[in-house]
Amino acid sequence: MGKTIAEKIFESHIIDQPAEETFVIKLDAVFCHEITTPTAILDLMERKMEKVFDPDKIKAVIDHISPAKDSETAKQGLILRNWSKKHKIKDFFDIGRNGVCHALFPEKGFVRPGFTIIMGDSHTCTHGAFGAFAAGVGTTDLAVGIHKGVCRFQKPKTIKIEIKGNLKKGVYSKDVILSIIKLLGVNGATGKVIEFTGTVVDNMSMEERMTLCNMAIEAGGTSGICYPDIKTATYLWEFIKDKYGSPKDAAADFSKLISDNDATYDKIIVHDISDLVPLSTFGYKPDQVKPITELEGTKIDQAYIGSCTNGRIEDLRIAASVLEGKKIADSVRGIVSPATPNIYKQALKEGIIDIFMESGFCVTNPTCGACLGMSNGVLAEGEVCASTTNRNFNGRMGNGGMVHLMSPASTAASAIKGYITNSKLYEEGGNK
Repeated sequence: MGKTIAEKIFESHIIDQPAEETFVIKLDAVFCHEITTPTAILDLMERKMEKVFDPDKIKAVIDHISPAKDSETAKQGLILRNWSKKHKIKDFFDIGRNGVCHALFPEKGFVRPGFTIIMGDSHTCTHGAFGAFAAGVGTTDLAVGIHKGVCRFQKPKTIKIEIKGNLKKGVYSKDVILSIIKLLGVNGATGKVIEFTGTVVDNMSMEERMTLCNMAIEAGGTSGICYPDIKTATYLWEFIKDKYGSPKDAAADFSKLISDNDATYDKIIVHDISDLVPLSTFGYKPDQVKPITELEGTKIDQAYIGSCTNGRIEDLRIAASVLEGKKIADSVRGIVSPATPNIYKQALKEGIIDIFMESGFCVTNPTCGACLGMSNGVLAEGEVCASTTNRNFNGRMGNGGMVHLMSPASTAASAIKGYITNSKLYEEGGNK
């Protein structure tokens, strides 16, 4: 019987089966940040189990509240900083060298096809864009992963979503994943892997695939995953060129991971996006999604562009193309946070930072702060934010605030108007 890509990766990493439905797999990488990892560190210290399984396979960053906003968050950072130094974790990214974890770690080449990865962060599923099995875990599993380099999972069942058709101009991967979350519901993929396939995914850049996989968790998925191909190999080439003769050779090797034609799926969904329009969430659940036209005129107080979902250079380019030569509404606070220092530098080089600043946006350092309502863009009660982030839970960006999730283009357009609206890119019509 054939296997899915997730099954192939999972089964090649099994080292034990302590119960009928429970398997222990070895890990290729454990990612850490200052919000969830210090708790695991302190737990290991209390148990006198401080040794790490392999300091070269542990990657750590201070990114969620960067720089620290108060003494408590400074303490969180200090615990991670001291621990990384003590255990000689060379890939530790402190203030000034840091970035949003799910953008920084792929950029550094830490994610590879066939890898198994865990992190104490639900959006670890982002890394499935590279053909990896990547999942967010709780404190106990993170502690075990750090100490022993293993993690417990049930064998993954997979929902295959074949995305076909042609995206209209001004419609983006963020709109695609919002439409899928609406289709599945917030619990529709609970405990399962979402496998994204089809011509639309084939044509997507790695950045766009990361946006898809990033929000798999919003439908309950353990992980999202895409097939690795020549685009994957090209993105990673700087880090794998000593192993392969060419990106084409690497892609051929990666193809061994692709799901077999006779693989068994929990469910197969064919999703035609030819008629898809720009979308936005409403309410407090990621599956509460409407066309932007149905929310047209909804007043906003803040527009946020950034995060592990849409803070990459492609996202900034799209938003800048809408903002160029325009000013945002006086009633709107515009905030943009490039996801990594390299993205920031590239945006500077291309004049994108100038466009943001001339339009009235505040440009901040790379940080997750606004997304989880802890710094750099927290909402007051009753305020509304158009945002490129991934969660619209009640209180997510601040107690009593409302978050509308949408693409960078829609967010930029809404910032200009002062209310939710479609971007000029979509209004021009036509297909890409």
